[in-house]
Amino acid sequence: MSRNWWTVFWCCSLFSVLFLFLLSASPLTEETTLFTTTPEQSNGECVVLLHGMARSHRAMEEMQEGLSAAGYHTANLGYPSTDLTIEEISTTSFPQGVESCERFTPSAIHFVTHSLGGIVVRQALNTNRPQKLGRVVMLSPPNRGSTATDSLKEYWFYNWLNGPAGQQLSTDSNSLPNRLGPANFPLGIITGDRHAFFDFWLSKIIPGPDDGKVSVEQAKLPGMTDFLVVHETHPFIMNAPDVIEQTCFFLKHGRFNHSATTDTPEQK
Repeated sequence: MSRNWWTVFWCCSLFSVLFLFLLSASPLTEETTLFTTTPEQSNGECVVLLHGMARSHRAMEEMQEGLSAAGYHTANLGYPSTDLTIEEISTTSFPQGVESCERFTPSAIHFVTHSLGGIVVRQALNTNRPQKLGRVVMLSPPNRGSTATDSLKEYWFYNWLNGPAGQQLSTDSNSLPNRLGPANFPLGIITGDRHAFFDFWLSKIIPGPDDGKVSVEQAKLPGMTDFLVVHETHPFIMNAPDVIEQTCFFLKHGRFNHSATTDTPEQK
């Protein structure tokens, strides 16, 4: 690799770190917090929302508003994504989201996640499945790990930004996402095939179509119910109106509305 390419690589790396730090709406060491909404006309069901790595509950606020407008009680879970391992998050923070939903005495408890949040849910459901488990929608989850983690996990800025959970998301066959096994619950996955401008350098090292952090193939999970690719990027996919609509559609019908998109269903 030429010296000029390394210069570009490191400049882009540092810029991405700083940009993502600014995207984080709270300190990286935030404690577990819950923000609930009660719709005017409830359908009697509740959704727990889990944000991605180095983000906060604010990253899921637009999704939360969309779900509330669709009649769902919601519990938007903020958790210390950069301080703990995925196993620790699943045993300390995850139960609080479920308990918050249970206060509404719902007929079903669903989950909507972004990125790391999907792996937290997979880990948690393996050990502590709610009795009234409904459906799960994952947005850009690294279900088979991420090539980005493979390339960056040894660098100090990656460890500083993403903490111990970030080290667990490699594509290695022994990584946590690859040890958790197939989905054994109703699961819809939405992922993107566009990258943000600050992720162009990561996109170049990820094989195949990707969202700048996770490839389309790496988002898939054996046993998933449905899969949808949209023209969105990893950091902002949860805010896209069509993604919010498709999420609500899956929670209600157990499938995505493929007639509302030009994309064709992926083979599972």
